[in-house]
Amino acid sequence: MSDRSSGSRRTAGPRRGVPDLARLRALNPAALVRSAGFPVTSAPTPSSVEPLPGPPLGDRYESSWARRPLARATRVATQETLGRAVTTALCAPQVVNRDRIDQLEGPAVFVANHHSHLDTGVVTGALPRPWRHELVVAAAADYFFDTPGRAAAAAWFWGAVPMERKRVSRRSALAAAELIDKGWSLLVFPEGGRSPDGWGQEHKGGAAYLAVRCDVPVVPIHIHGTDRVLPKGSSMPRPGRVVVNFGPPLTHGDLDARRFASRIEGTLELLADETTSDWYSARLAATRGESPGLRGPDIDSWRRDWLLERRRPAQQGAASPGGSAQRTWRDRARGNRPW
Repeated sequence: MSDRSSGSRRTAGPRRGVPDLARLRALNPAALVRSAGFPVTSAPTPSSVEPLPGPPLGDRYESSWARRPLARATRVATQETLGRAVTTALCAPQVVNRDRIDQLEGPAVFVANHHSHLDTGVVTGALPRPWRHELVVAAAADYFFDTPGRAAAAAWFWGAVPMERKRVSRRSALAAAELIDKGWSLLVFPEGGRSPDGWGQEHKGGAAYLAVRCDVPVVPIHIHGTDRVLPKGSSMPRPGRVVVNFGPPLTHGDLDARRFASRIEGTLELLADETTSDWYSARLAATRGESPGLRGPDIDSWRRDWLLERRRPAQQGAASPGGSAQRTWRDRARGNRPW
């Protein structure tokens, strides 16, 4: 009897020390706001009244206000001060081969690989005038235009326009084509999203379609290093080195959109190899059919991760497209393959 009572007394102390979870939940700021009611929160809508529809979002978002003179002026000022300062502090991008677009005239579709949220700022900062300030950015409608606040921020700061990436959207395509026809250039990341593992992803055909539809050139751009500064899933950037390599403008000629998309992806692969080796080695490898693809080898994920890490030191040692460093796994592809 005494043993049972002493045992119950031993467990009584810890139980009294356990916080009241219901009381803790009641102290949650969000719960306090919800429980406050009107006027802290919105008044309830009577059942007999149909609520007004919310603002159009996704690919229905109207971003034309962000291209009006006042919005453009404040965007240019912010990008040239705050945006450039942040980009320089984090990665101080080294821009190479920009002279390849010296003869470019009129609007163009700029196409780049995509590893990080920094990519847009890196590319826009590397573009020469007037394209830098006469540019709209194709942004994922389901990500950047899912809430009014985020949509307004993307449209104002980057001049972003919504673009569907999960389905074919005639609305998105026509809106982008109309802007190009009006003289705006377009920045597109044809992978449709940031790389989850540092390797490239399959390209979508929207950029090629718009270039053929509007009869404008495509300028391929390879970005190297942003996946180390701010990779997908990370909220804390780590300062690092970034290279932006411009390719020559491409025209579609007699190619249809599908074949032109393949040509664009192939040119980006060549630029990627050039960025981490040199001009001659990249073209020699392409001639031999040995260019390392953007997507990496089709092997197990842990081997892809290992291979990506093995190739990073060579990339970090490549000072420019004229450097001597080679991408590591091309050499393995010629001999002993670890996969």
